[in-house]
Amino acid sequence: MDEKIRKRAEVWTRPPYDEATRKAVLEMMEKRQEECADAFYRDLEFGTGGLRGILGVGTNRMNPYVVALATQGFANYLQKQCQAEGLEKQVAVSYDCRNGSSQFALTTAKVFAANGFKVYLFTAMRPTPVLSFAVRHYHCCGGVMVTASHNPKEYNGYKAYGKDGGQLVSPHDKAVMAEVSAITSLEQVKMEGNDHLIRYIDEEVDNAYLEKVLSLSLDRQAVEQQAQMKIVYTPLHGTGMTMVPRALCRWGFRNVVCVPEQMVADGNFSTVASPNPEERAAMLPAIGLAKREKAALVIATDPDADRVGVAIPDGKGDFILLNGNQTGSVLVHYLLRKWKDSGKLTGKEYIVKTIVTTELLKKMAGKNGVECYDVLTGFKYIAGIIGRLEGEKTFIGGGEESYGYLAGDFVRDKDAVISCCLIAEMAAEAACRGESFMDILCSLYREYGFYKESLVSVSKKGMEGAAEIKAMMAGFRKNPPASLGGEKVVETRDYGHGYAGLPASDVLQFFTEAGSKVTVRPSGTEPKIKFYFGLCLPWDPEKSYEEQDRDGNLKIEAFKKDLGLS
Repeated sequence: MDEKIRKRAEVWTRPPYDEATRKAVLEMMEKRQEECADAFYRDLEFGTGGLRGILGVGTNRMNPYVVALATQGFANYLQKQCQAEGLEKQVAVSYDCRNGSSQFALTTAKVFAANGFKVYLFTAMRPTPVLSFAVRHYHCCGGVMVTASHNPKEYNGYKAYGKDGGQLVSPHDKAVMAEVSAITSLEQVKMEGNDHLIRYIDEEVDNAYLEKVLSLSLDRQAVEQQAQMKIVYTPLHGTGMTMVPRALCRWGFRNVVCVPEQMVADGNFSTVASPNPEERAAMLPAIGLAKREKAALVIATDPDADRVGVAIPDGKGDFILLNGNQTGSVLVHYLLRKWKDSGKLTGKEYIVKTIVTTELLKKMAGKNGVECYDVLTGFKYIAGIIGRLEGEKTFIGGGEESYGYLAGDFVRDKDAVISCCLIAEMAAEAACRGESFMDILCSLYREYGFYKESLVSVSKKGMEGAAEIKAMMAGFRKNPPASLGGEKVVETRDYGHGYAGLPASDVLQFFTEAGSKVTVRPSGTEPKIKFYFGLCLPWDPEKSYEEQDRDGNLKIEAFKKDLGLS
């Protein structure tokens, strides 16, 4: 074993580390040296969104000690902010269903309290958007959500929030990272005392949040007419179970059927291989129940309930799983149409999307005289635009292709609770007009063109994987493709040093002469490199949706081949 790694590991075999941790590290050093090297070769990076990593002992793992170190750094930053801006020293802390989450949340609360912060700590797991709401509701200077979102069960994480209820953006994210990196020893962490500053919260903030959610309804009459519309819902063992059924009930839906085996908090996600509503396998139990119940809609939320997956009947006894761009397109179309019909469009409204999200959103917004802002991947950038334009313009809604959407501005992160309610209302309103989700989607394609998108993620784990991803990005920069799928590449955008006013980011985009777009970027939360494909093809009225979807898939396969992915 590398001598530097051995010395880093040996520190964890002595106090103040607890006995179980010390034994686990000693055993790993003796019997599983490769695993030990990966656990100690670096500190788990506190990135612009916080922490995310595999559970276990070690500096490169998620555990109470790493959480305590990060919290002390975050507390140091917030202390300076409070002094500079005259803010009260108070934070909100929440957590999801994952293994270790409640312990990490309590550790976080204790460190903040030991540093003199009043802490609003949820008594039980809650969705990420509820934490964002709580930060604003209690006028906190910051917040923490313990979650790894839709990552596999081996992971957990830690999201840091600013006073606006959004994840940190520049320059605050870099400032927090600097404070966290300055904490190199547990001796620098305040852990004991001031527990009386921890206040436990639950129903008071739940009710305030749910009332705000209900205020976003755009068609109460449609909901009343379709109150018995059958909806199948699954939280995939996560936090959505605490809010989504309650929100749908308040909204007026009286026939919500939950997948019983997945309405159980379970950090091992025992009924699914991956708790990700982007994957059809995760949706199968809900789809099976929906078939038996003859439901009109299936909705699923990820473990921290900030993303939502949707499945709709195909008219042939099965269900079609919509991708994130399709759900986002139908949702934004609904918002724009209802705002226009009610006379709420004044020329000062806007939507926001990420650069990898379908261009259909921008086309729809433009037709309605609504401005569309493009931001880097990450919902914090959408929240940043909302904050910057607050008081000047009105945010209608927006989202990203990775199944995250938002309407209203009382939450500053993607919100699956809001999304579930609006999606159900859309389905109800369409049913009143004798239409389906697919009818709406195809009408958009007829008007704007057939948008076909796909995502390919290539996993590269460990030290070698990180180096390989870096080499792949360097290779694409040095030798960008000349053509993709028979289409000439006419523009390459490198966001490495910023582009069009956006911050620098390790992202490449290739645009073809036919209007297709491919985006390449390393994941900020998983050991993956991601390829986003976006095509806009002519809509052929002589072909079915299924036929045109297959044609689009063939075109994407040709693109993948030219990028060396197949």
